[in-house]
Amino acid sequence: MKVLAILYKGHDAARDEPRLLGTVENKLGIEEWLTSQGHELIVSDDKEGAGSDFHNHIKDAEILITTPFHPGYLTKELFAEAKHLKLCVTAGVGSDHIDLNAAIEHGVQVLEVSGSNVVSVAEHVVMSILLLVRNFVPAHEMIERGDWQVSDIARNAYDLEGKVVGTIGAGRIGYRVLQRLLPFQTKELLYYDYAPLPEEAAKAVNARRVEDLKEFVSQCDIVTVNCPLHEGTKGLINEELLKSFKKGAWIVNTARGAIVDKDAVAAALKSGHINGYAGDVWNVQPAPKDHPWRTMKNPLGAGNGMVPHYSGTTLDAQARYAAGTKTIIENYFSGKDQEAQNIIVGKKGYETKASKNGAELWSPPKTQTVNNPKN
Repeated sequence: MKVLAILYKGHDAARDEPRLLGTVENKLGIEEWLTSQGHELIVSDDKEGAGSDFHNHIKDAEILITTPFHPGYLTKELFAEAKHLKLCVTAGVGSDHIDLNAAIEHGVQVLEVSGSNVVSVAEHVVMSILLLVRNFVPAHEMIERGDWQVSDIARNAYDLEGKVVGTIGAGRIGYRVLQRLLPFQTKELLYYDYAPLPEEAAKAVNARRVEDLKEFVSQCDIVTVNCPLHEGTKGLINEELLKSFKKGAWIVNTARGAIVDKDAVAAALKSGHINGYAGDVWNVQPAPKDHPWRTMKNPLGAGNGMVPHYSGTTLDAQARYAAGTKTIIENYFSGKDQEAQNIIVGKKGYETKASKNGAELWSPPKTQTVNNPKN
């Protein structure tokens, strides 16, 4: 059986650090296990274009392993060529790089390692909030330059205490963000989600639900995006919605880059309507060198907290999603039932208990002017 894995290259870092399991070099730690059973494992980062390893090997692979950090985009057209494909495994969380409707049409199961990186991402969210609010990045850059002008930094540095923070999506990641913000004594914690949290869960984090999206963002000093990407959330934060944000608000997005209109956000930051934007997800990955999010700044030359997509691929997270990937494939080999929480597309189609991007299946309320997803 051929197993194809599209992962990112680790180069010297992967050779020096064997715990970088999610790399081409270290192959999720499953090469010996697979080959000892007579299976073939093909691992590559070459995923773009008709002549790529991805396009060539998908034609006769039975299992495809992908990752959100270097996604191999499995389109409807590629599904038509993948005559032997039976199982897609996302080493991590978030399978929006796979055409799920095409998977159903071709009878291909899609699974991911649900919950493997929810703590990792939630911690990154809190870090990103702090580095924006405290104006950390330009302060550090000043030190690297050999300069020292405290007033240039302090004029745009604030405390997190006393601010209103809201999450779009209150699933596994969004809820953990709320939990981690409790000690900061914010003015209020808000959430926007299609379904309310259980009463006890909401009380535990002292969070208030706001059902209208424009009303929600208008109340927040900081908005963090923690919902999955699908047809109902693509472009959710666009030029029109940004008009409802508080002037000087900060946005953190570790969910998916395409949930946000890249040009609208860059323009809002440049004008000073928003004070900062941080995250690690991009609408295309790897991001082009001329992507506006690489260099965008607010009028004070600050407000950019963008990094490569790594929040969910810490060494701890890699250990979890590598082990989870192996378990999913083991279950497939033996015919054992998969864990329900890991199933995005099962043998009979969409699984309602599946999770996307570390949150419960999420959709905006019907009262909003965005499309409802087909779950």
